[in-house]
Amino acid sequence: MSSTSTALRVKELLREKGWTTKILAEKTGMSESYLTHIKNGTRRWNEDSLRKLADAFEITPIDLFVQRRKRTDDIDNNVSMPEKSDVQLKVQVIPVVGEVPSNPSPYNNQLMQITTGFKDHFVPVLNSNDPAMFALSLASNHLAPVFEKGDLLIVSPETWTRSGDIAAVEYGNDVQVKAVMQVTYTEDFIVLESVNHKQAPIALIRGKDHFRIIGRVIARHQQFI
Repeated sequence: MSSTSTALRVKELLREKGWTTKILAEKTGMSESYLTHIKNGTRRWNEDSLRKLADAFEITPIDLFVQRRKRTDDIDNNVSMPEKSDVQLKVQVIPVVGEVPSNPSPYNNQLMQITTGFKDHFVPVLNSNDPAMFALSLASNHLAPVFEKGDLLIVSPETWTRSGDIAAVEYGNDVQVKAVMQVTYTEDFIVLESVNHKQAPIALIRGKDHFRIIGRVIARHQQFI
């Protein structure tokens, strides 16, 4: 699974362009104070501001998320790169939610985003076309050490879940429970295991016990401090 920072490179791009925040405000139509927060990482961006910034800097949205990491080895950094590449990256911005939506869709995900306190919180996902994707924010360490508090789990309802995959599921006959678990299919049973394997597995009888996949976990975004 992948890990991606959600910080934007606005400060770096302003230096490259030789622009002030005032100039960027004129080009994007956004206020200087809002852009200052975005530049300093003290306020989260949304999908609309992401597009406006990309247009202003004349770059693709994904270029706003490129991380510049310092090298910790002695490898020669004079590496020649091809002038042209046929690789095309597609970025999709998805909402962050505090709970798993029962029936993921762009509308339902937005409602869950607002009701769980994550209004205007989004993360980028590369090369995926699932419009019902969402990012589940973990509020505790109940899935540690595999996943930790603050992690964002990217869940794709349209991605097929195979035996051994981790997915957001719903199960239970009397009381239905939504959880992130590892799913194993057998001929007669569906076995649900905790991600960290600290709890006893749950065996559901195929065709009898209520069970459905809400979406497969396809990536993990870690919040680095």
